Order: sequence, then C-alpha cells, then structure tokens
Amino acid sequence: MNVNRYVYIMLSDTGTLFTNVIKKYTKAPYNHSSLSFDSELKEMYSFGRKNPKNPFNGGFVKEDIFTGTYSRYKDTTCVIYKLKVTEREIEKMKRVLDVFIKNDDKFLYNILGVIGISLKEPVEFSNSYFCSQFVAEVLSRSGIKLWGKLPALVTPDDFRKNEYFHLIYEGKLFDFEPIKRHLSK
Repeated sequence: MNVNRYVYIMLSDTGTLFTNVIKKYTKAPYNHSSLSFDSELKEMYSFGRKNPKNPFNGGFVKEDIFTGTYSRYKDTTCVIYKLKVTEREIEKMKRVLDVFIKNDDKFLYNILGVIGISLKEPVEFSNSYFCSQFVAEVLSRSGIKLWGKLPALVTPDDFRKNEYFHLIYEGKLFDFEPIKRHLSK
C-alpha cells in the first residue's frame, strides 16, 4: 500500500538586519528556508544562527521555534509548504540528514554562497551551506530533483515558485495553529 508522505518546507522572514539586507536585494518576501519531517514543525533543520543572540556564528542547526532564534523574533512571518514524497525518499533524506546531525560542529554557514547567488555563480565549499542550498541539497541527494540548477543556486523564492510545493499556511509564525496550541498548553 502506497501511503502519501510529506516533508515540509518553511520559508520565513524574522525581520533581522541581515534578512532585511537580503530582502532589499532579492525583493522576495521570505529569505530563510527550513526542512521539517512533521506538519507541526517540531523537528526542523536548516543553516542559520547557532546561537540566537549571535548572528555571526552560523552553521547547521536543528531549529526550535520556542527556544531558538524564532523565540527572539515573535513577529516572524512565514509560509509553509508540503511536498509529497515516498517512504523511500524520506528514508534517504533522513540518512543524508544524519550525516549533518552527527557532524554538526564541522559545518559552516556559506556566506560567500549567498553572494554567489547574486552573481549567478555557484560558490561551493565542502561542509559549507546557506539555508536554501542545504534544503535543496538534502532533497537532491535523496533523488528529488526540482530545479535544473545546482543547490548552490537555489533561493528560498525558488521553493515558493515551484509547482510541486503545496501551500498549507501563510502568516505570522506564532499564529500557525500547531504552534498556538503548543503555546496555550
């Protein structure tokens, strides 16, 4: 029996100085991408701030909405999509993700890659990613090819414009029903 499975992509805008600078250039509403395996976003991964108070220490992160960076930015806006995948693709993604989890201290934030996007030139280093590059890389290594370009050229807006992603929510992150329910406990 083939049961529908999904992964979830959240694009967000915290309103920080860094995101506002990127937003001015990209003209896109969201500039951060995260990958989750559950619709309540309890298990979410990306490349971003390792410490919510320090924007200069970036790398691979397991994001926690209630204690991580988002907890400092209550007015964060977001859009959440689901992508239909197979059980086998989820297994592959989790294996790829496991490498990141086990070696999280070895990964750096690819700030030069962000600049490379503006030049339409991929800038890749081993063990160095920016958020949308990471999400696209996990999908790609799992056999899910959604764009005709390298993960190092995928932007958060590419997720928003891709027909394979189905919108499930757009608005304030802390107004998303599963998060509101968690907060009211």
